[in-house]
Amino acid sequence: MTLRDKIQGWLDRMARSYAAGDSGACADMFTEDATLHSPFAPPARGRIEIETLHRDWTGTATAKRFYIRSFGGSGDIAWVLARFSEGDTGTGTTLAVLDRSADTGWLCKACSLNEEQT
Repeated sequence: MTLRDKIQGWLDRMARSYAAGDSGACADMFTEDATLHSPFAPPARGRIEIETLHRDWTGTATAKRFYIRSFGGSGDIAWVLARFSEGDTGTGTTLAVLDRSADTGWLCKACSLNEEQT
């Protein structure tokens, strides 16, 4: 499996968890000390804050999709720039830094969501 396939798999899992309204599953895709920045809410630091944020977002969740624009990685660190689309939120871009461990696989260490301007 290529790095692109692994990253797309991570994005697809996030989209499924989000659409299912499962804020816990969304948060579990982040490291314990992750940060998430978004124009839709104040910054979230740590898995507990990230779960709380996703609880608000997934309360009225609709289908979400991610499309990889660019990605790269070396060893146990990878990054992805992806376009997202989601019902109420619309479209935007996310930049995520992923960290891989033997125990947990790929988890997000840092993420920035940006709203697409129309």
